[in-house]
Amino acid sequence: MKILPLVMVATVLAAGDVNAQYSASKDAQYLAVVKAVANYKINDEENLRQVEKLRENENFNRKLQKMLDKLSNNRTKDTTNRKVLQILERAGKEIYDLLD
Repeated sequence: MKILPLVMVATVLAAGDVNAQYSASKDAQYLAVVKAVANYKINDEENLRQVEKLRENENFNRKLQKMLDKLSNNRTKDTTNRKVLQILERAGKEIYDLLD
């Protein structure tokens, strides 16, 4: 009888791990959707010329690099990094739901 409470606790903890893994998997899935759709739309005939012009624009490239320098993959708890990640995940979920 003493084992039953331990088994119940272990079951609850295991369920929490599964939920956390599922959530992390969904977040990764949403990020992948954002990346894939962005790449697809960048190569769209209407957008490609404008994107190519931006790639050649030195001012834009400097500004973009300054923005990227504010991010870090090592500091996920940093406020800016967390907000950017949340925005990307929400956008990915919206796109996923729209296209699914």
